[in-house]
Amino acid sequence: MRNLPLTDPGTPDHSSPGRFLWWMARGQARTLAGGMAFGIVWMGAQAVMPAVLGRAIDRGVAARDGDQLLLWAAVMLGLGLVQAGSGIMRHRFAVTNWLVAAYRTVQLVGRQAVHLGGTLPRKVSTGEVVAIGTSDLSHLGQVMDVSARFSGAVVSFFLVSVILLSTSVPLGLVVLVGVPLMMLLIGPLLRPLNRRSAHQRQLMGDLANSATDIVSGLRVLRGIGGEQVFLDRYRRQSQTTRQAGVRVARVQSVLDALQVFLPGFFVVLVVWLGARAAAAGSLTAGELVAFYGYAAFLVIPLRTVTEFANKFIRARVSARRVCTVLALRPDHTDPAAPAPSPPPGAELRDARSGLRVRPGRLVAVACDRPDESALLADRLGMAAAELDDEVTLGGVPLTALRRAEVRRRVVVSDTGSALFSGRLGDGLDLSGRGEQAVREALATASAEDVLEALPEGLDTEVAERGRSFSGGQRQRLVLARVLAADPEVLVLVEPTSAIDAHTEARIAARFRRHRVARPDRSTVVVTTSPLLLDAADEVVLLDGGEVCASGTHAELLETCPAYRAVVTREVAEAVG
Repeated sequence: MRNLPLTDPGTPDHSSPGRFLWWMARGQARTLAGGMAFGIVWMGAQAVMPAVLGRAIDRGVAARDGDQLLLWAAVMLGLGLVQAGSGIMRHRFAVTNWLVAAYRTVQLVGRQAVHLGGTLPRKVSTGEVVAIGTSDLSHLGQVMDVSARFSGAVVSFFLVSVILLSTSVPLGLVVLVGVPLMMLLIGPLLRPLNRRSAHQRQLMGDLANSATDIVSGLRVLRGIGGEQVFLDRYRRQSQTTRQAGVRVARVQSVLDALQVFLPGFFVVLVVWLGARAAAAGSLTAGELVAFYGYAAFLVIPLRTVTEFANKFIRARVSARRVCTVLALRPDHTDPAAPAPSPPPGAELRDARSGLRVRPGRLVAVACDRPDESALLADRLGMAAAELDDEVTLGGVPLTALRRAEVRRRVVVSDTGSALFSGRLGDGLDLSGRGEQAVREALATASAEDVLEALPEGLDTEVAERGRSFSGGQRQRLVLARVLAADPEVLVLVEPTSAIDAHTEARIAARFRRHRVARPDRSTVVVTTSPLLLDAADEVVLLDGGEVCASGTHAELLETCPAYRAVVTREVAEAVG
C-alpha cells in the first residue's frame, strides 16, 4: 500500500490526455497490477463456479453418489472462500488506486500553481482550477478503480468462452460472437457522450468561476446594490449548465439501459439455446444448469466492460483539463546563467518609479490609484505580467536571479492573500521557524485576542479560506503569517484595510519594533492609512507610476497638497 500524499508526484507526460492517463497508470503500476491480479482471481472464481455446480449435479445428484457430491460441495466452498478473500483484496487495491490517482492529480496541480505564481490567474480562471479539485480528480480516480474489475472481466470472458466451447461449440461461438457484437451496439453512444461531457465540464468550470467571483466580491456587490444582477446572471449560467447535464444524462440513460437490456437479452438467448440442446439430449442436466449460470454470470463482465468505457471517456475529458493547466508556462523563467546572489540586507530599487528601499527602513507608498500601487508591489516581487531589468536587489536585476531566490528574499502579501484550511499553527508557520516566532508575529499583528478566543489555540482547525474568522481577524492572521516568515524584504499591500483604528494603531507601533529594529530587513507598505503612514521612516507619493514626492508623513501633509488630498480623503471616508 502507498503512503499519501506522495513524496514526489513525478514529472507528468501532459502532451495528450491519453499519454497523461498512461503516465499515471505507470506511476502506480504495482498497485494496479495487484488490483488486476486479485480482480482476475475474484471474477475467475465466479466464472468457474457454474461448472463446479454442474459437476456436482451430474456426478453427485444425478448419479446418487454422496462422496462425489461432498467432494464438489467442498470445491464450491473453497471457491467461495477464494472469491471472498480476493474480492476484499481487490477492493482494497481499487480504493488505493483511486486515492493515489486523486492525490497525484492534486499534488501535480498544486505544484504547478506554485510554479506559475501570479501567471496562473492570468491564464486560467479560478473556477477551472476549482473544478479540477472537485470533479476531475474523481473521474481520474474512478478509471484507475475500475481497471481491476475490467481486467477480471476480460479474463473471465475468455475463460467462460473456453469452457463453453469445450462443452458445446455452437453455444461457445454464440458467446464469442455475441459479446463483441453488443460492444459494437454500445459504441456509437460513446462519442456523443464524450462530446457532451466535455461541454458540460467547460460550463461547470465557468459556473464555479462565477461563484468564486461573486463570493469574493459579495461585500462590494452589496455596497453598490448589484446582488440581484449577479444573482440573475448566476441563475442563467446554472440553468445552462443544468441543461448541458440533462443532455449528458440522456445519452447516459440510454447507455445504462443498454447495459441492462443487452446482457439480459443475451442471457435469455444462451439459456434458450442451452435448453434446446438439453431437450435434444446433447447436454446433461448439470451442463444445462452450468450454461444458465454462465449466461447469468456474463452480465457482470459485460456491464463492467461498458462501465470501463464510460469512465474512461470521462477520465479523458478530465485529463484534457489537467493537461491544459500542466502545459502552462510562467511568464518569467529562470535565466540560463543566474547572476551571483546579492549580499544580505541589500537595497531594493525600482528605477522606473524611482522607489528606493534601503535596509533597516520602513517605506510607505501612498497613491490614489490602487491599480498603480498594486502594479508596483507586483513588480517588486517579480509577479507582474511584464518585467524588465529596472527592479534591482543590491544592484542585481531581479530577472537575473533565480525565481526561487527572489521568492525567498522578497515576499509580497496583497489583499488577495487568504488563510489555508488545516491546523492554524501550521498555516501560520510556513517557513518552519517554530511556535515562538509565530507567537511573536501574532503579537505584532495584534492578533493575541484571536488566539485566546480559540479553545484549542494554535491546534484549531481552520475552515476553508478562514471563513470562521471575521474579515479583520483574517487580515491580522494573514499579517502574522507573513511576519512569521521573516523575509529579507517584505512588501505589504493595504495590510490593515479591514481593521479598526485602535487595533491599527497598536499594529503600527509594534510593526516598527518587529521589522525596523533589524538592519538586514526592509519593508514596503502600500497604504493610505494615516496611522501606518505616520509610522514609516519615509513616505513616497506615487503618481502616474512614478514617485512625485517623498518625506515623512508630517512633512508631506504640510508641503504636498496632492498627498494631503489622498490622505484626508481616506480619513473622511473612514469617519463617514
